[in-house]
Amino acid sequence: MALQASILPSALSHRKEGKGSNGVLKESAFLGGSVLGHHMAGIQLPVLRCQRQSKLSVKAQSTAEAVVTAEGVAAPGLNQASLQGKKVLRQGVVVITGASSGLGLATAKSLAESGKWHVVMACRDFLKAEKAAKAAGMAKGSYTIAHLDLASLDSVRQFVDAFRRSGRPLDVLVCNAAIYRPTARKPTYTADGYEMSVGVNHLGHFLLANLLLDDMKQSDYPSRRLIIVGSITGNTNTLAGNVPPKAGLGDLRGLAGGLDGRSSSAMIDGGEFDGAKAYKDSKICNMLTMQEFHRRFHEETGIAFASLYPGCIATTGLFREHVPLFRLLFPPFQKFITKGFVSEEESGKRLAQVVSDPSLTKSGVYWSWNKDSASFENQLSEEASDAAKAKKVWEISEKLVGLTD
Repeated sequence: MALQASILPSALSHRKEGKGSNGVLKESAFLGGSVLGHHMAGIQLPVLRCQRQSKLSVKAQSTAEAVVTAEGVAAPGLNQASLQGKKVLRQGVVVITGASSGLGLATAKSLAESGKWHVVMACRDFLKAEKAAKAAGMAKGSYTIAHLDLASLDSVRQFVDAFRRSGRPLDVLVCNAAIYRPTARKPTYTADGYEMSVGVNHLGHFLLANLLLDDMKQSDYPSRRLIIVGSITGNTNTLAGNVPPKAGLGDLRGLAGGLDGRSSSAMIDGGEFDGAKAYKDSKICNMLTMQEFHRRFHEETGIAFASLYPGCIATTGLFREHVPLFRLLFPPFQKFITKGFVSEEESGKRLAQVVSDPSLTKSGVYWSWNKDSASFENQLSEEASDAAKAKKVWEISEKLVGLTD
């Protein structure tokens, strides 16, 4: 599917034009407005004042210097005296997949409201995402909506190309989007012919993260992070992870065969199709991929790679394809029996912590939270932490998404 419009600007404002050093600023298809205006909106630029030195005399230019944004607005709460000798941290840019609902939307809202982040909401449905952002009360200019269909590798590549044309830096990538089809009796397939759950949850994100890694390397932001959302259901060292059908990748024969349901099984382990297991298996792949990213790139780049389980978000739309009785009983069961229930708002704050909290910069970690909402490093299951299997998943996935022959 050809990408007609890669980005919907949050403000949906009229076209802006202005003059720069090279004449009229070019408009970007990615942003729908001037690159400079959108890219720099809200990003504070430090005005550095030269001080007298023993060998250099500097003429004062103004006693009324001010710190301004690229839009020409004075930055609130800042003055030249407070900035003397200090560099002002620019606004960070975070891409969040699946940000039109559930955990992704709650995270986008939390980060946007902090004023420290511009959120690129990477979603399949422009209008749904725009309505969701407005309903959540996200301020105009705090977010941009981007088209991304993880069920199409071409769409992933188009998103990356459009993002680069926007001129924005990339400081944090959050791979959050997921589909869960527990009642499906037959597999469905992506545009590239891969079983849908693994194709979207794992392969689409695998390609996206690999392509955007270079952009993150070029970022000057002090704490760059790549986060892949995991799941307790993919960890068989937990009670939830032992609820049938249990996750398990086996010898990866189905993945190696292409998951096409014809020349190979649609399941990673080569077994009979099971919608719930397909989701759980994709989550093991997510957690293995995070660790392999860490082993391959953390030391070289300084980027922190992490996964997390934010808690049981029993009311999320992730369960929309489950049977009605489950959707009715699951939230109160989690609230009153297991005590594991977490609201979408709270889960969003937790993922936002992994994006921006200075105390959560450790790489290669699977984060969880206790009953007091305190974060801690959780232990992955034996399979989800198998380095040899992570390497094999990586190598097969590279071929499936076209990164290698």
